[in-house]
Amino acid sequence: MPIGSKPKRNAISPRLIVTLVLLLSGCRSLPVHALDAPAAHYRVVGYDVDKAGADQVDVGKIDTLIFAFARVANDEVALDPNASTKLHQLTALKAKHPALKVVLSVGGWGAGGFSEAASTPASRRRFADSATKLLVNNDADGLDVDWEYPGHSESGIHSSPQDRADLTVLLQGVRAALDAAGQSHERHYTLSMAVADGPFVDGIDIAAIAPYLDWFNLMTYDFVNSMTPTTGHHSGLHASALAPADARTTDRAVKQFLTAGVPPSKLLIGAAFYGREFDDVKPDRHGLYQAYGHYGSEHPWPQLQADFINRHGFVRYWDAQAQAPYLWNAATRQFISYDDPQSIAAKAAFVKAQHLGGIMYWEQSEDPQNVLLDAIWRGLQ
Repeated sequence: MPIGSKPKRNAISPRLIVTLVLLLSGCRSLPVHALDAPAAHYRVVGYDVDKAGADQVDVGKIDTLIFAFARVANDEVALDPNASTKLHQLTALKAKHPALKVVLSVGGWGAGGFSEAASTPASRRRFADSATKLLVNNDADGLDVDWEYPGHSESGIHSSPQDRADLTVLLQGVRAALDAAGQSHERHYTLSMAVADGPFVDGIDIAAIAPYLDWFNLMTYDFVNSMTPTTGHHSGLHASALAPADARTTDRAVKQFLTAGVPPSKLLIGAAFYGREFDDVKPDRHGLYQAYGHYGSEHPWPQLQADFINRHGFVRYWDAQAQAPYLWNAATRQFISYDDPQSIAAKAAFVKAQHLGGIMYWEQSEDPQNVLLDAIWRGLQ
């Protein structure tokens, strides 16, 4: 209700009408969708690549930890020995925190083998069976597929025009294998997929794969990076007034997947626990959406706090339209885009308003004091 409006005393709430009709027709309980109610719980899902400090993770605020990465080798999902040790450190956390789920992610930027594994019935079977066996043998709770990206070769991996169709049948086979294992072990193994947006999902039949997935991890970060021509908000919620018309944003990514028919509860938007630096930036408008000389580097959240945010000539600015912070150093002409507690709070509010599934983040080792994780958790309460 808009501020200042007064309720009409004699009006009957549409929600009350739905309730009365259902009760009079003999229904004892109301389906959630009948009242258009938000989800009772929002997922907090975190990627983790380094478990040297496993005991520092505030798992009480996390639903699912996704260990990255397994790899695809000879059409099979495999773990290197060191990665297997780290995965065991994660699954060991479940002894004290039984509600925690630990999922294994396969792939990542520059990780190939997917197109080949998805190309034939035999290779798809090897992928599905090996992934399922790996989960069962390591007491993991699910598989996350991070193919970057079907039909694309920007990361240096092999791709094919058939990837779009092959991915659908690959996930169908994985879902069937996980369900069969789940029946034997009396549990549900989850299947999720890390996906980008915009032109990077033209190799995915979103509507076709949605039924096989428990949720999508929307990688709503890296919108600007070393391969884009300008600076900008690399994890912005909405479009900045200075952004080009085709700028990628979190809300546009969500709209793209909703339009494709994905249920809102299956969409988790991403938060970045790191910033992206651009150097030799054109100084107009504090460097926001400007050309740059060369890409700098990535900075984890603790380093942003210690060395950059309102330090050493870097000034923090807030883009109210994009709901995103950024740093500008006028002397050195350096620009940094990042997420912080304020932008994460805005993302959490967006999740609630859109009835989405929750927030995922990349990645845990870049927030050892759980500052940003706490912001996610508080925002979704």
